[in-house]
Amino acid sequence: MMQEAQDFKDESDTLATLLAHADDDLLSTVTQFKNWTIEDVIGHLHIWNLAALMTLQEPQAFQRFLSNIMGAFKAGKNHVEAQYEWIDEHAGGIRGRALFDAYCDYYPKLAAAYGEADPEARVAWAGPDMTTRSKIIARQMETWSHGQEIFDILGEERKDGDRVRNIAHLGVTTYGWTFRNRRLEPPAPKPFVQLTAPSGAIWEWNDPQDDNLVRGNAVEFAQVVTQTRNIDDTALETAGDTARQWMEIAQCFAGAPETPPAKGVRRRVIG
Repeated sequence: MMQEAQDFKDESDTLATLLAHADDDLLSTVTQFKNWTIEDVIGHLHIWNLAALMTLQEPQAFQRFLSNIMGAFKAGKNHVEAQYEWIDEHAGGIRGRALFDAYCDYYPKLAAAYGEADPEARVAWAGPDMTTRSKIIARQMETWSHGQEIFDILGEERKDGDRVRNIAHLGVTTYGWTFRNRRLEPPAPKPFVQLTAPSGAIWEWNDPQDDNLVRGNAVEFAQVVTQTRNIDDTALETAGDTARQWMEIAQCFAGAPETPPAKGVRRRVIG
């Protein structure tokens, strides 16, 4: 199996285990992310997992899916409204525990299919085409980042493995995108990034520079680039204006520019 597909499955397993005994009441809990409930998060992950398998195995079905979702957006619906409209029309209108069970039943199929795919084969998506390796990393990233709001609201600490490197790497490689997406010229040179993995390994990207760097915990770096934490809610060290500016607006996911959470807004609930 392609390692990145296994990483996606492991990430999904971690979230599924957290919610293994969840009932409808728990799934209706409102998170710190845009007032989405846990059920909303699971629904979002599920329909885009469905779409990821469509684009690999049934490209025409994926285009129909994308047309439906984009049509809902153009009609003024938000992500949550669009996803439930699609679920009502194409997935039996499932909600609550039934939706979570469908999610748990489906993601292993997605992991298996991508695990057997040519890592360099290209698939369509909402933006530019991408390799299957990049696509399944993107699914891991979204599972991890949206999983964060669930871990946070339930007051649980996620035990991360070194598979978080995929997300950190995505964060580093989208440096230029972060700026261009805001119609800004990416400052050069790119900051040196040095991160400590959950295992204690040291990961590095770009040329070493004492005056232009980001250094610290790999999980906290991943939280910042996925916009699940404000840089000031982490112990990450930055040196130089470029590194600081990047960490204040970092965005490793596609779509319109998003504003990172304000300091103190996204956090693990305790007590």
